[in-house]
Amino acid sequence: MKVQVLNLDGSAAGDVELSDDVFGIAPRTDILHRVVTWQLENRRGIARKARERSDVARTGKKFGRQKGGGTARHGDRKAPVFIGGGKAHGPRVREFNISLNKKVRALGLKMALSAKAQQGLVVVDSLELKDAKTKALAGQLAKAGFGKKVLVIDGEQVNEGFARASANLVGVNVLPAVGANVYDILKHDTLVLTRAAVEKLEARFNG
Repeated sequence: MKVQVLNLDGSAAGDVELSDDVFGIAPRTDILHRVVTWQLENRRGIARKARERSDVARTGKKFGRQKGGGTARHGDRKAPVFIGGGKAHGPRVREFNISLNKKVRALGLKMALSAKAQQGLVVVDSLELKDAKTKALAGQLAKAGFGKKVLVIDGEQVNEGFARASANLVGVNVLPAVGANVYDILKHDTLVLTRAAVEKLEARFNG
């Protein structure tokens, strides 16, 4: 699959051949759903456990008589109504680390890249900026017409000047190639890859 390569301002800069094994796979909704669910579940934090009635270290001796005291009939001081008692229906520790086969994860990433290759993929030569300023970069991106939500993926490391200039741009997120993932790719309108990112991603699956 041959794709035109652009500069950051939208001007042409040649073309690049994309591997059909990575960018030419027919997307499947069920695979993408499984991978996105796996990602989001593993991002969830674990609730801090509260001490319930059975966890409180207090005597189980009945502290008052059953009738005639003018108060409720309590068995011990572990009851939630007492200060220091166990919490009623408190939060409990829950694990969200679900597993997913590596082959399915790799297939999901390929399908996400292929989906963007059909609509929403832009390949740029590099992220080098003559003027690494936020205002200048915003003007370049607006001229190129990349859209409101843009994910930019670079090679081994993100270009320092571009990362600094794009830090305050709403809707523009930057990742190195190793951080490419299905959820971030799908939730952005446009995926921008550098030549170095294309090489890294293809080598990641072919290696």
